[in-house]
Amino acid sequence: MNDAFTLELDPTDLRLLEQLQADASLSNQDLAAAAHTSPATALRRVRRLVDAGVIDRRVALLNPERMRLAGGEGLSAIVEISLDRQGAEHLDAFEQRVQPDAEVQQLWRVSPGPDFVLVVHCALGMAGYHALVQRLFTQDANVRNVKAYFSVKRAKFDPRVVLRQAG
Repeated sequence: MNDAFTLELDPTDLRLLEQLQADASLSNQDLAAAAHTSPATALRRVRRLVDAGVIDRRVALLNPERMRLAGGEGLSAIVEISLDRQGAEHLDAFEQRVQPDAEVQQLWRVSPGPDFVLVVHCALGMAGYHALVQRLFTQDANVRNVKAYFSVKRAKFDPRVVLRQAG
């Protein structure tokens, strides 16, 4: 998608997006009713939003704490990474190397402060985190500093994007 991309979102689009962010498993009929539109309009609009890349994908969000209670170990952490060299090619190379790793849930290039902030979830707990550090950071000569914050409680998690008033 190029940076010149524009798409006007009208109140119907915003209502559909609001509903889908709350529950993407709604049937088209239920989605249309909740967004105050017809099923045909809802289907057409959602397809347009998917084709335009506004809707990136539809997923099931798992609760890590419930997964741990169901028999998994698990460990979530927020990790700050600082690089020695911050040239565009070095930042891009780090992103390209880290992005494919399944335990990295989010990867943010930030400024000021560290160069990157990662949100990671390691199913194997601290042993999994140690393996991730060895795999992604220790062997990269450009990684200067790694600072991790381990989650002891998830007080809030909401992946929704705040939309202007849907009307």
